Amino acid sequence: MTSTTAPPTTAFGSLLTGERVLDYHIRPLYTGMPGLSGPAFTVRLEPGCNLMLHAAIYHAPVGSVLVVQSPDRRHAVAGGNVCLTAQQNGIAGMVIDGVIRDRAEIEAARFPVFALGTSPIPGSKEPRGEWQQPLQCGGVTVHPGDWIVADSEGILCLPAREAPVLLDQARQAEAKEAAQSLEAWQAEHRRKVDSALAGCSGN
Repeated sequence: MTSTTAPPTTAFGSLLTGERVLDYHIRPLYTGMPGLSGPAFTVRLEPGCNLMLHAAIYHAPVGSVLVVQSPDRRHAVAGGNVCLTAQQNGIAGMVIDGVIRDRAEIEAARFPVFALGTSPIPGSKEPRGEWQQPLQCGGVTVHPGDWIVADSEGILCLPAREAPVLLDQARQAEAKEAAQSLEAWQAEHRRKVDSALAGCSGN
């Protein structure tokens, strides 16, 4: 898969279990941020050190989503210049279980960043951490090459081997929903609700 386009995360609602949804505290950095989709390039950081992420922006393939595990909530893993450089190098965006800085610069560039929040203090450049290894991000195990889909509704991690089928199924679900009128949905919904109620004792 080389395309970075994907259906909205809600199109996967009936296809995935909650174990593939990252913690909701990792959120869009700014209002109206573009959605994000692409293969994960994983980066695990050590407390107070952001070197491996700063190096990854030069080594990750074009279209990659940098998925970052940081145990530090006091030091930003990156800032505006790093994000702008990543954008220029073709990185699709970042999903950070940690904090970042320079929100205004990142928003002005319309670079997609999902994070826990912000901190004005940068990390150090000590050679600690690793990339392209399985990690934990938002309570989900993410492997290199897993497909990330993220928007204002949430962040999903699709296992690499299952991603092509899941993406196709989600596109079909999105198309079906778009073609269905509200009246048709209401009629179908009412039938499902009534059928479920009929199976409940005491109704």
